[in-house]
Amino acid sequence: MQALAFFAFLMAATICGAGASAWAQAAPQPYPYFQNDPEERYTGGAPRGKLFSLFGGSPVPRTTVSYPSPETPGTIVINTRERRLYFLLGEARAIRYGIGVGRDGFTWSGVKTVTAKREWPDWTPPEQMLRRRPDLPRYMPGGPDNPLGARAMYLGSTLYRIHGSNEPETIGQAVSSGCFRLTNEDVIDLYNRVKVGTKVIVQQ
Repeated sequence: MQALAFFAFLMAATICGAGASAWAQAAPQPYPYFQNDPEERYTGGAPRGKLFSLFGGSPVPRTTVSYPSPETPGTIVINTRERRLYFLLGEARAIRYGIGVGRDGFTWSGVKTVTAKREWPDWTPPEQMLRRRPDLPRYMPGGPDNPLGARAMYLGSTLYRIHGSNEPETIGQAVSSGCFRLTNEDVIDLYNRVKVGTKVIVQQ
């Protein structure tokens, strides 16, 4: 009886191993991540962030905090050094979100306004990025594979955005080319609170 059970175990292991090997050979392999421009990492297949879930929680949980400020409720304050975004609620309170920020050489500060909002935005890499990476796609439609994620809020007339991400594990890191990224779950929450014309204060 024990011999039969052992034989059955060996057969199952062989079949599973063969199936796994065949799947590994057939599974599409993503493009390598862009080492010199991780702001808009295009993977060509299912993004690595899907391992964490498209709408997974942030490594930096969203929370309401004390935040005295002379700015009016509805203002966004981005603290690049903290890697946090604050949406002011008034009465010295704010919702705090974890964000990914610009890496060395790509940080900036100033005051902008939200000039447009997009759900599942398309992505057209700017010319500067294409000069660095001529192999990038010239256009990518919105969707779960798009590095801009579920929502985008455009800042002034710049190329900078507050947007979602298909790589939630990068939240809290300095990884971008100047944009501010949130998890898709958090960017949808923020998007629903923000209006076109919202003031955005970026601090280094």
